[in-house]
Amino acid sequence: MGRTIATEVRRALRSLVHAVHDLPARWRRSLQFRIVSVTMVLSMILALGLGYFIARRVADGIVTTRLSVALQTATEGTDQARQLLSAKSVDASAEAYLLATSLVSQLCSGSAGGTQFQVMVTVQKGGEPQSAPATCYNLVADSVPADLVKSVGQDPKNGYHAFADVAYQLSGQPQSVKHAVVFGQSIAVNDYGTVFQAQIYYAFPLGQDEQTLQLVELSLVLAGIVLVLALVGIAWFVTRQIVMPVRMAASIAERLAAGRLEERMRVRGEDDLASLASSFNKMAANLQSQIRRLEELSRVQRRFVSDVSHELRTPLTTVRMAADLLHEERETFPPAVARSAELLQNQLDRFEELLADLLEISRFDAGAAILDAEPVDLRDLVRRVVDSSAPLVERKGGAVVVSAPDEPCVAEVDARRIDRILRNLVVNAIEHGESRDVVVTVATSEDAVAVAVRDHGVGLRPGESSLVFNRFWRADPARARTTGGTGLGLAIALEDARLHHGWLQAWGEPGGGSQFRLTVPRNPRIELLRSPIPLEPEDSSHHRDRQRRSSVPAPPVRAAAPDAGTGGIR
Repeated sequence: MGRTIATEVRRALRSLVHAVHDLPARWRRSLQFRIVSVTMVLSMILALGLGYFIARRVADGIVTTRLSVALQTATEGTDQARQLLSAKSVDASAEAYLLATSLVSQLCSGSAGGTQFQVMVTVQKGGEPQSAPATCYNLVADSVPADLVKSVGQDPKNGYHAFADVAYQLSGQPQSVKHAVVFGQSIAVNDYGTVFQAQIYYAFPLGQDEQTLQLVELSLVLAGIVLVLALVGIAWFVTRQIVMPVRMAASIAERLAAGRLEERMRVRGEDDLASLASSFNKMAANLQSQIRRLEELSRVQRRFVSDVSHELRTPLTTVRMAADLLHEERETFPPAVARSAELLQNQLDRFEELLADLLEISRFDAGAAILDAEPVDLRDLVRRVVDSSAPLVERKGGAVVVSAPDEPCVAEVDARRIDRILRNLVVNAIEHGESRDVVVTVATSEDAVAVAVRDHGVGLRPGESSLVFNRFWRADPARARTTGGTGLGLAIALEDARLHHGWLQAWGEPGGGSQFRLTVPRNPRIELLRSPIPLEPEDSSHHRDRQRRSSVPAPPVRAAAPDAGTGGIR
């Protein structure tokens, strides 16, 4: 039983700690929570201020009333004592203490059993010493404030009062202390030559008044709590009427963004929120119509491209046969005709490549591309691509340098598609490398394999690193494609990388060259989180600037000079 209670307590404490930790996040995310919280705080401040003001007013009223009633009672008692001392029935020869006791008995008769007030009297007769104090209803004489006794003794003409804790002593029981207001006044009576001087003190307990004040304060506290809760409930209800349509709009907007274009808001009434819902629905309907129109247009375009590509293959085959025949017999033609046959052959090659790329793009657009994955060592693919690009390297100048680790870099990929990506990247780097070295780096990690192709040519301007993958995009439209590119190579390479759940990214700086990085997971079911190769190379200008600003300067990076006269592959 005890363990169960302790477990529940710990669980409740953990829930409370989690709720407290979640408060900043809820404050940032929830408009309703902020409004309700601010309303609660302001309501509490208002309730505290108003309650304090009312409590002080009530307390002042109770004290004023009590003082007025007590002063009137004490004044009447003092007048009664003066009449008793001046009466003919008073025995002038009686002892002062007996006279004090007699006065106390007379004055306390109207106290309703001591519940309203208690009296203490001291009497001095002639030049005799002052009598011992006489009290009623168990009042302890020593508990009367000494300062009040001193003031009354020094000024017999005026009355004084003071708030004090007075004690009561019952026989055989400990003293009890009550808060009270004590009035005191001195009187003097000359009775046929005998001077009687008496000090009379009235103690009025404030217990009933304090209970009344406590009841009022408790009522104010309860009323304040009810008021705060009521205002918080009203604020929650009102803000909910406003926030719920906004939350609904946000939820429906998320579903629209996810492709559920048929979602709509519910319209209720004719107020501002209903107008918002109607406008939102109109916007969603227009958006759905535009997207459907664009989807239909895109479908028609894809179908057109696919149909045209297929339809062009038949006449292209016939033209290819005729062009091959002319190309084989070009040596028998005059020089001008022979040159025309060669140009026709080259352009037909480019045309076939363009048709093949268009068909491949149409497959990607139609979602019909299939991944034929198998374990492949990407180092072998890189070496094969570099070897096949040797004639282009010799023609353009420079060299291709391969940097690969000794351990295998195996990943489950479609070798044909990865080969196409690498071939495109390497050929582009050679063509735009300005006859400088091209570095191909292969690296591997626990989850991924990456290949980076770095050239030191003209580079990319800011913003072009994302444009290079657009279809038919060229950094310099006036630049000729001497290697017969179709303008679709990088677009197809990006789709091939996405088909592998990988990344194909570009970096470049004007005059500093560029680097393209392909990252593929070792297994298509693994989600990529990072690449083994940084996208920005270490020899970039930004990296060198950071090294110069660091406390320990890095050694200068020196590029290896190509083999003189070879222009081949290293």
